[in-house]
Amino acid sequence: MGFQKTEKIWFNGTLVNWDDANVHVLAHGLHYGSGVFEGMRCYATADGPAVFRLESHLDRFFQSADLYEMSIPYSKGALADATLQLIRANRLEAAYLRPIAFFDVATLSVWTKECPVTVAIAGYPTGTYLADADKGVRVTISSVRKFDNAAIPAWGKACGQYVNSVRAVQEAQRRGFDEALLLNSRGEVSEGSGENLFLVRDGAIVTNDRDASILMGVTRASILELANDMGIPTLVAPISVEDVYHADELFFTGTAVEVTAIREVDGHVISGGKPGPVTRRIQETFNAVTRGERPEYRRWLSYARQRQTVTS
Repeated sequence: MGFQKTEKIWFNGTLVNWDDANVHVLAHGLHYGSGVFEGMRCYATADGPAVFRLESHLDRFFQSADLYEMSIPYSKGALADATLQLIRANRLEAAYLRPIAFFDVATLSVWTKECPVTVAIAGYPTGTYLADADKGVRVTISSVRKFDNAAIPAWGKACGQYVNSVRAVQEAQRRGFDEALLLNSRGEVSEGSGENLFLVRDGAIVTNDRDASILMGVTRASILELANDMGIPTLVAPISVEDVYHADELFFTGTAVEVTAIREVDGHVISGGKPGPVTRRIQETFNAVTRGERPEYRRWLSYARQRQTVTS
């Protein structure tokens, strides 16, 4: 999922050229990972580009900042407007969006008191996050454990904590897999390197919760709501390795992966090696929602351009 250069990045309140969105080499966030970020998607719809669950993502952005005593110098409303402005300026349709806030240059003391906060939003056209996602992906249980909430709160989305994910996915890809599943400190399944996990068992979908050291995903919450509306039973409970190996179906959720089936875990073939029927149904519904084809979920979409009224 490389990025394609666009014209503008929103940087500390103004749109600047892509190549001018630069940060000093002594920025605190670069040295200590003291920043927070979000991943959002803009979808092409019949009414123009629209961001999926923009408000929910910005709510989490500010919650993550609060965990690290970071005061973001812009309101949620200002950042929502900036996101839509960026989409228009770059003439984006389907795109990945990355808001980030971090402690900038002032000191190399671990304490952040003297550091100003820089905020930026980038966006660029994007495609599939994981290779062969349409067929389902191959994953492995990583030897890298997910950090415990007592050390770093996993429900925040902080820059530095993703070193944990980098190690896990490096190992997985070196071994020929698409993605990793991390176990938490209790030996239960936590999540992927950047995705929440769902399993299907006897027609119901199961996912784990905050106490499993997971990020509380916006897409995860959306899938639970959609499943309930679709009449699919849901259960939030701990997930074991055995649960994964013997699941009827498995799938990842997340902004980047959207809804992606898992067809194999460490040689254990899932759902005959292809996306299962429940996964397909959820995937198709989610895709229709994000593309503006389900009016009852229009509240989840923030349109970059005002809806046009057609008159005869």
